[in-house]
Amino acid sequence: MNLSLMSLEISVVALGLVVLLADLWLPAERKRALGYAAAATLGLLLLNSFTSHCSCGTFGEACGGMFVQDGLSVFFKRFFLLAGTLVLILAVEFSDRIAAGVSEYYSLIVFALAGMLFAASANDFVLLFVAIELITITFYVLTSFQRGRVTSLEAGVKYLILGALASAFMVYGIALVWGITGKFNFTELAPVAGHFAANKVFLFGVLFILVGLGFKIAAFPFQMWTPDVYQGAPTPTAAFLAVGSKAAGFVLLLRFLFTAIPSVTAHWDKLLILISGITILYGNLCAIPQRNLKRLLGYSSIAHAGYLLLGVAALAGAPASDGGAAMLYYLSGYLFTVLAAFTVIALVMRHLDSEDISGLAGLNERSPLLATTMTLAMVSLAGIPPLAGFFGKFLLLKAVIELGATHPGYYCLAFTALVGVVISLYYYFGVIRAIYWSQDAPNLSPIPITRPMRLAVTACIAGMFWLGLFPGTLLTLATEAAKSFRH
Repeated sequence: MNLSLMSLEISVVALGLVVLLADLWLPAERKRALGYAAAATLGLLLLNSFTSHCSCGTFGEACGGMFVQDGLSVFFKRFFLLAGTLVLILAVEFSDRIAAGVSEYYSLIVFALAGMLFAASANDFVLLFVAIELITITFYVLTSFQRGRVTSLEAGVKYLILGALASAFMVYGIALVWGITGKFNFTELAPVAGHFAANKVFLFGVLFILVGLGFKIAAFPFQMWTPDVYQGAPTPTAAFLAVGSKAAGFVLLLRFLFTAIPSVTAHWDKLLILISGITILYGNLCAIPQRNLKRLLGYSSIAHAGYLLLGVAALAGAPASDGGAAMLYYLSGYLFTVLAAFTVIALVMRHLDSEDISGLAGLNERSPLLATTMTLAMVSLAGIPPLAGFFGKFLLLKAVIELGATHPGYYCLAFTALVGVVISLYYYFGVIRAIYWSQDAPNLSPIPITRPMRLAVTACIAGMFWLGLFPGTLLTLATEAAKSFRH
């Protein structure tokens, strides 16, 4: 058992335990700083993954092939570490709205991150299920952590019930696939999966597994939990759900479809095209009437799951396409954009009873930095140049359109995605209109911003511009990572 490959995961789990135990000895006034310490530690681990030959620089397998370290896992682990660092900084800023147990809140974020790291390297149904449950169970608690708010408790209960149902589908699907093939390991399953492509029990098992993964990425028709949970959950939790949990779902989806059952996935391009198109339209159309910012971002998250599925559909039609690299690039831009938006919501809505869009009125006078950040986030989400969102959508559409000559359905999917982009302009620019042109500002007092939050906001802005203007470096990394699941 090559545990050295798992040193990053072990370090993150140890960090979570240290944060949890430190709560026993630290005085109340110093517990807030635990979040900064945890964020700094994750930042160091991220830097270490680039500068040394640690586990993130060594490829191989551990635990009998259950755990695999390759280009795809390294890419996603760096993604998760960056997301965890920024979310922890946001959690510190949010800590004054948590009545009790702030150290537990920090540690649960770290444990959820550990689950995401394991998900990035899952090469076996056992590790896939364990990683998903570690992520999901911690989010059950994180979602309902503000026990004094009815909406938080309601969101937690909804997420628990629907998440448990999705897990039941997944474990039943795994049982069916194992019962037919006798394989848990993805590498071992791939050569034999094609022999069972006509077996109905095997196909039902595959579909049930896709139900569980569809829940994680909030794809239609498994998206019903997203807006309610985003609205009720604490803002850092919603941000981590939107970025980390969604990315974990996609890396597991890629592993399952293109490592475990590539021969079966090749016949499912029409299904993936249909799911992607419906998800895009559903998310964008339902976002139009929303007034709650977090709920709006919830429906937006559904739409962006549809955009990401463009890459999955492209890979199903042609494994050698650029769909995989486009997905990874798009996720990276989505990280900076969504975390920027949730950071602004956390700071601006601090003392308001609701998270209505009207609360942004006069933000350009209260804090030009936050007004600029939210504006750039909305512009990037809408796919307007020169920010990251534009180039990400361009790459995904390019990958889909290139396959239109072989299957006209890809042209229809590309047209649907463009319609979704046009629809999204309305509600994204509605947020910008509220910032600069609304006359209903209830409060024009300046918004204080701590130095760590200012640093995090600046990093998000820099990330949006860097990925939009200089995509070459990340695109190269994404292309190399995508080779891990090509067959």
